[in-house]
Amino acid sequence: MSARSNTAGWLYVSPLVAVLIPFFLVPIVVVLVASFLEHDGYGGMIAHFTLENYKDLFTSELTLRLYLGTIKFALLTWIGTLLIGFWIAYFLVFHVRNQLLAIGLFLLCTVPFWTSNIIRMISWIPLLGKQGLVNSVLMSTGVIDRPLAFLLFSDFAVVTAYIHQLTIFMIVPLFNSMSRIDKRTIEAARDAGASRFEIVRYIVLPMSRTGIALGSIFVLSIVMGDFFVVKVMSGGGSASIVSALFEDISVLQYPPAAASAVVLLVVVVIMIAAILRTVDIRKELGR
Repeated sequence: MSARSNTAGWLYVSPLVAVLIPFFLVPIVVVLVASFLEHDGYGGMIAHFTLENYKDLFTSELTLRLYLGTIKFALLTWIGTLLIGFWIAYFLVFHVRNQLLAIGLFLLCTVPFWTSNIIRMISWIPLLGKQGLVNSVLMSTGVIDRPLAFLLFSDFAVVTAYIHQLTIFMIVPLFNSMSRIDKRTIEAARDAGASRFEIVRYIVLPMSRTGIALGSIFVLSIVMGDFFVVKVMSGGGSASIVSALFEDISVLQYPPAAASAVVLLVVVVIMIAAILRTVDIRKELGR
């Protein structure tokens, strides 16, 4: 009976294994092997073991600045998406009494995803430009006397575009986590004299940890692996570690690019592991 159960278990997971091995595990192994090879400068790789690719990365001041810049964008985006996503999910779950209306408003949050990421990103340019809508309104109302240059082609524009694109990844898991909270717990806290702030701090936040963790993983991993938003919205004034990786690939320096990819993967895995240490997702989702 035990042997049959084990066989049945392997049969159940075999489709997943058949997909993961050729499309996930094998590419990672290929990139890892390539990161220890030499390059001939013309797009070819020499089958000779070397640590120079990693040595160049860890001794490069530029690489350190790029990592710090990428992590800065990731953290600022995470803070922005968490603040916006938390209060949107909180409003939909606890302040919209009609469940059908709450679901409808939740689906409304997905409307921006009906268009391309590129279109949603570029749509900020006529809003944040020197002659854009924001500057025009501020100048017409007398708030400023000259256009604000930092609104576009700056780190502010990069973070704004990221928050616009990724807030939904924070709203979805938070909405799911908050929907699991028993409303009677909130009512009991109110009857006991707890303020709204205390309810959020001692009940909603602790019971939304799973949603916060999952949303954080989505947001941080996407920002750490992106470079297009940084390139466009900063006007070339800022860069990310993926930008350097892309440049290596464009000039056919595959082993250095592979080493950059491996290091970036390790950094992202460390970040995700740190997030997962704050909550047992299997236990929380199994409730």
